[in-house]
Amino acid sequence: MTPTSSSEQSVDPVVVGLVANRLHSLLDEQQAALVNTAFSPVVRESLDLACAVFDSRGRMIGQSSNGTPGHINAMATGMEHIVAEYPRTALADGDVLITNDPWMTAGQINDLTVATPVFLEGTLIAWFASCCHSPDIGGRILSAAAHEVFEEGLRLPIVKLRTAEGPNETLERLIRANVRTPDETMGDIYAQVAANQVGARSLGAMLREFGLESVDAVAAEIMTRSERALRAALRELRDGRYESRMTSDGFDGQAIDLAVAVTIDGDRVDVDYTGSSPQSPYGVNVVLNYTRAYTSFAIKAALAPEVPHNAGSFRPVRVRAPRGSVLNCVDPAPVASRHLVGHFLPSLLFDALRDAVPGGLPATSSDALWMTVWRGGETGEAHPFTLTVFGAGGVGGRPDKDGLNTTGFPTGVRAAPTEVLETLTPLVQRQRELRPDSGGPGTYRGGLGQVVRVGRRGRHGWSVNANIDRLDYPAPGAEGGLPGAPGEFTDTVSGEPLARKQLVRLDPEAEVRLSFPGGGGYGAPRARTVERVLDDVVNGYVSIRSAREHYGVQVEYVGEPTALVRPPENYRIVRSGD
Repeated sequence: MTPTSSSEQSVDPVVVGLVANRLHSLLDEQQAALVNTAFSPVVRESLDLACAVFDSRGRMIGQSSNGTPGHINAMATGMEHIVAEYPRTALADGDVLITNDPWMTAGQINDLTVATPVFLEGTLIAWFASCCHSPDIGGRILSAAAHEVFEEGLRLPIVKLRTAEGPNETLERLIRANVRTPDETMGDIYAQVAANQVGARSLGAMLREFGLESVDAVAAEIMTRSERALRAALRELRDGRYESRMTSDGFDGQAIDLAVAVTIDGDRVDVDYTGSSPQSPYGVNVVLNYTRAYTSFAIKAALAPEVPHNAGSFRPVRVRAPRGSVLNCVDPAPVASRHLVGHFLPSLLFDALRDAVPGGLPATSSDALWMTVWRGGETGEAHPFTLTVFGAGGVGGRPDKDGLNTTGFPTGVRAAPTEVLETLTPLVQRQRELRPDSGGPGTYRGGLGQVVRVGRRGRHGWSVNANIDRLDYPAPGAEGGLPGAPGEFTDTVSGEPLARKQLVRLDPEAEVRLSFPGGGGYGAPRARTVERVLDDVVNGYVSIRSAREHYGVQVEYVGEPTALVRPPENYRIVRSGD
């Protein structure tokens, strides 16, 4: 356990509780300021972001209500690099730092971290920071096709974006000159700066209200409480070594194998990814920061989801991955699509720990968030556009509930409304609906994926980079459940599959179909109640054929064959002897 100084040992527990609640509120205030002032739909609509507050030494005290684990947890460990690069003596009130170095924070060039030191009467007392996915950062449009990180965009070391004297105009000009969306990219950065200032202002007001000169002592107690709670949850488990393996599609037919051994020893857990594939020559590699991020998230989600999230909840978890492996890649490995491997880690860990956790854990999900980047920039295009769109498949069936449909797990990133996308660009979403039979059959069915068809207005060519997975290796079921449906990415005109994780050029009249994968089922399908199967058929989640073949339930539709609206009374169960 991390030792605490004498100044951090005697804190009024009532004050700790009050400050913890206030910090949570002001972090949500920070996030609201960021979202409401952001320029891009990536931040404003999809909430691909994280906001957090840190003590004077850069240890995370808390996070806002929303935020992806890959951002928040990687930023938490990344603050160690930021504090090391800029110690207290190198900082002054008014400074703002920025970086997108993948090995320093969130593992991808497109993720920009902005950190603001907070001063009180000349003394550094805290940090506010946020990490957001930039709409563009130059280089290749985000894909896995690069061979080195240098191809993936503008890489910023940890540098000062602003000082008390004003912005670093040279740096801003450099960023603008290297991205396809200068106004949106810089607008989001300005929003991050402003949001940090909102958090800092509210923190100062809170300290004055409680008569505190620093937040460090209270922060240390908040972290210790989370650490104790997670250690207590670990002690409830049976000591032992638990293993699992999983495969992702990788790139261009070169699959990625993931292996984990989880060793529980009292109130500690050791997670070792030895046996995973070596780092790839393509951009599906994961930096250790990101591996730690999703590992810590998975352990906490499995054992103590209600425990406040901060640096204390990281302490009982040790994470190892061989240097040069796909989960601990070495600079300058390409990393742009690292989420297509990193998002598999929670399901991998859930699979390993399923027998150890009382009550069980969900079946495997579709995991990797589907991220498509659409570009229209031909000569003559009146308004060139670059648009990043997110979508999710299904979550795995749970020990006592069905999996969630079209829900981003483990990331939590939202899909932007169709109206927003069509207003900002000439893209047209011609279909966006649930995908029947995509959830893995089980006592508790896997969550459904979705079907999205996209075309465009106008007479110019366009392109898409589909950063997607689980087309070759669908989500397996658990405890007798069956796999979810694999994903598909096709040209709707020819029906032919399109290349994944790389640039696909499209004719003006082209139309693209994305069929998202489903989550794995939990438990034997034949143990699902007849009433639940009937509900699934009525709701369009399961076809009559699948109800019969997988669940052994014969459902008959007795309504008008051409009817578009088919109420429940138009279906009936066919019993033996009927």
